[in-house]
Amino acid sequence: MIILDGKKTSQEIRNEIADEVAALKEKGGKTPHLAVVLVGNNGASVTYVNAKLKDCEEVGFNTTMVKLSETISEKELLEEVHKLNKNKDIDGYIVQLPLPNHIDDQKVIMAIDPEKDVDGFHPQNLGKMALNLPTFLPATPMGIMDLLDRYNIETGGKHCVVVGRSHIVGLPASILMGRNHYPGNATVTLTHSRTTNLKELLKNADIIIAALGKPDFITEDMVKDGVVIIDVGTTRVVDKSKKSGYRLKGDVEFEGVSKKASYITPVPGGVGPMTRVSLLKNTLMAVRAK
Repeated sequence: MIILDGKKTSQEIRNEIADEVAALKEKGGKTPHLAVVLVGNNGASVTYVNAKLKDCEEVGFNTTMVKLSETISEKELLEEVHKLNKNKDIDGYIVQLPLPNHIDDQKVIMAIDPEKDVDGFHPQNLGKMALNLPTFLPATPMGIMDLLDRYNIETGGKHCVVVGRSHIVGLPASILMGRNHYPGNATVTLTHSRTTNLKELLKNADIIIAALGKPDFITEDMVKDGVVIIDVGTTRVVDKSKKSGYRLKGDVEFEGVSKKASYITPVPGGVGPMTRVSLLKNTLMAVRAK
């Protein structure tokens, strides 16, 4: 069994990005500039945003943090989005999700300039992805593809079962795994809450991408020997032995499933760091496009 080390792999990619940014600056080119919009004080979001800003600093990006009150109106948030769209110095930006309940996530995503949508959530970018055209890919699925690529995991002709159909992870991951490209060329089954024979499908899967947000949902008896496991789940569970009072658990019961897996991502340290580095890659792509 081989651990798919997202922490190590993302660091390698950050080093490559830092070298490209340094070369860009040396030639008098523009310094990449990423902005992050954070609404409210959700603990997980604050931690994640701070990590993103630290990544940017490491590779030589400029950053802007737009911190807004949890009580901000949808109209006011959309005004902030339009300001970022018009700001020529900002190459890309993200609006950190989830947003407060009184704000329509999709309305905000639709308002983002597709050419600055480095999260890859805008329908225009998702449509281009589905057609295999050059575009920003959603950060987490992009990170998964990079991890498979860097570890040279064979995907062609394999049966890939994706658990979860969110537009952020499951749906785009299923499209990317099925495209005529490496990583890809897999036979993909997209499963969800209405799937009736999930255990049977998982038992026959060569590759499992788990993105449903239920800790330890996939257990040893549900997978076959040699399976490749990509665990996207990151649920906080109470753990009084930890200073934070919690620990992160994946969708896959690691202890048991790892005994059968040929490759497996840990939680934390697997897909999470790859998601963050994908934002840097997309931002650099936005600069290249100019």
